[in-house]
Amino acid sequence: MLDQKRHVNPEPDKPFLMLGGRVISFAEMNRLAAGGCGLIQRFKALKPGDKVGLLMANGLPFVGSLLALMRMGLVAVPLNTRLTKPELSWQVENVDCRLVLCDPSTSAQTGGLGVDTLELRGQTFAEASSAYNEYGWMNLNDDFAIVHTSGTSGRPKAAILTYGNIVSSALASGFKLEHRQRERWLCVLPLYHLGGLSIVLRSLIYGTAFDLMPAAPFDVHRVNQTLSDNPITLASLAPTMLQRLLDAKTRPWNPQLRLILLGGEAPSPQLLQRCVAEKLPVATSYGLTETASQVATALPDLVYRKPGTAGKPLLYSTVRIIDEQGKDAPPDTPGEVLVGGETVMRGYYNDPAASAKALRDGWLHTGDIGYLDQDGDLFILQRRVDLIVSGGENIYPAEVEAALRQHPAVAEAVVLGLPDPKWGQRAAAVIVTRAGQSVSAEAISAFARERLAGYKVPRNIAFVKALPRTASGKVRRRDARKVFDDAPASDN
Repeated sequence: MLDQKRHVNPEPDKPFLMLGGRVISFAEMNRLAAGGCGLIQRFKALKPGDKVGLLMANGLPFVGSLLALMRMGLVAVPLNTRLTKPELSWQVENVDCRLVLCDPSTSAQTGGLGVDTLELRGQTFAEASSAYNEYGWMNLNDDFAIVHTSGTSGRPKAAILTYGNIVSSALASGFKLEHRQRERWLCVLPLYHLGGLSIVLRSLIYGTAFDLMPAAPFDVHRVNQTLSDNPITLASLAPTMLQRLLDAKTRPWNPQLRLILLGGEAPSPQLLQRCVAEKLPVATSYGLTETASQVATALPDLVYRKPGTAGKPLLYSTVRIIDEQGKDAPPDTPGEVLVGGETVMRGYYNDPAASAKALRDGWLHTGDIGYLDQDGDLFILQRRVDLIVSGGENIYPAEVEAALRQHPAVAEAVVLGLPDPKWGQRAAAVIVTRAGQSVSAEAISAFARERLAGYKVPRNIAFVKALPRTASGKVRRRDARKVFDDAPASDN
């Protein structure tokens, strides 16, 4: 048990949430959360453990609702605002939501979900509070939230995260990032993803402030202005976001910015080289929804000394690499990444088969491919589901993508496997060219052959204006693969 009354901010008037021009203190947020409890309580009778969906954009209604649900002992289910009606309906039904909270920007999406919905606005939280004026007790074994995985390669699974998972992750991250009392964290990631949600929760636990900005559309000019004009100390970004910010940047960012935490996918070597040239304090991380966010993080010195590493596992997390036989792989030998420790989820909701497959003998089998070097630093090569096996040879898409990005005309590339009647699979590439440049598939193929073994060279190459991505910045490989529907093998 954790007594929340003894773990509240000793400075109640200290800023907690920066929202546009508004500053909300811890004391004010406490009152707003209590008011939110009253609104929900009067609308529908719910009991501790009931699941409540949060279909909201980044804003005060989301933050206030989240804190209200925590106080009432209800389990939050963040819902992706970009999902279609059938996708939302499936997730709401899959986790047995009894209520869905929305805001004015998402209220039109709630029709036909088959569950009661309540629209909340920022000003409604100022209403009279309820019996939930005190924090009360928190059991670390209780469920905090059910968060659906991003589902880039199949139907998403619903990871059950406990309060213990969240607290352990926050303490481990704070220790690694050398948390400071006057921290100010920029959040432009969607709160329905764990990357954004973690910033809210960690600020709450640390007793520090965060700036909340809209996640969609991603306004590069407004974010650049915020980084230049406000005393931001931490920023969490996907690599594609950082690239766009740097391309549009016209003024230096404020000198108090001490860390840029990159997640979602590995930054390209070209982006890291640019960060080195501009002396940006980039920290790379590896994490999963199933581990309440970060598993390993590399601070700037290590990032630039060992490009591509995610660093050592954080406090409360242990990483193993196993081979095909389930034995520990030697250093520098690729295998499946396993994670153990206090941040690992309780399981997948309503999916005992997936839970049993992922959680075995105290370890989370991530399905990701990576290795630990001689120093114990983690390198992630590829998600196992994205691995291409062609004629018995393993092809790691990340390796091929890195080679393709060396071409001066290539801005972005994603490599994926297509069925092949002879080889089982063959590699294919979807490429975004740099502005004002063009290149042929034949030229790309020739370029790749100079840098890769023949079986790794993409046999099909397509060019698109932009890669399909999730809100957290990950490439949606299923959608990228659609450009090759019914495509024959290339002679390249």
